[in-house]
Amino acid sequence: MKKLFFALAVISCVTVSTANAQKFIRFGAKAGANLGKIDGTGYDKSFKLGWHLGGFAQINLAKGFGIQPEVIFSTSKAEVKNTSDFQLNNELQTVKDTKPKLDYLSIPILANIDLGSPRFKLQLGPQFSILTSKKNNVFQDGKQAFKSGDFSAVGGLWLQLPIVNISARYVIGLSNVSDVTASSAVSPDKWKNQAIQLGVGITL
Repeated sequence: MKKLFFALAVISCVTVSTANAQKFIRFGAKAGANLGKIDGTGYDKSFKLGWHLGGFAQINLAKGFGIQPEVIFSTSKAEVKNTSDFQLNNELQTVKDTKPKLDYLSIPILANIDLGSPRFKLQLGPQFSILTSKKNNVFQDGKQAFKSGDFSAVGGLWLQLPIVNISARYVIGLSNVSDVTASSAVSPDKWKNQAIQLGVGITL
């Protein structure tokens, strides 16, 4: 009988601990559209359709406030509008690829702030991205056109339904992703990523 009571006590403690852990941290996955562009001289100003896929953890630190780290893989597309903007003086550099496609592995760390309801949240925070793949070059002479890292600011809204989550956010690049050196003088202006992300996912 004592063993039975002891077993029931252990099961009760595990159940309570699991319930408390679920209230403290939740995991999930999401996917959706990634509307991206490169803000800089010569590039088309309109957003190009791509996609994103990733996972997240929601950590509740206090009532109405928490943090949400994520790992997201996304594709970002752009289009060169005016090739003449990439040529200067007598240099033999011309644009080779007018539609560069960049793949990023991004790590945003966002603050979750309840907006009058625990289901509706404002999200704000930084994001660091690593360029995982790209088309060989934008320029024919073999120069690497894009830096391997990007730092951005993220702002958006999150709707948490019982299982399904819906998100909309804007990502604005803060760092220059152009890796063209000043000595080449191909593009003196800075290039910065921008994106609108619309996602749907599940929260466990």
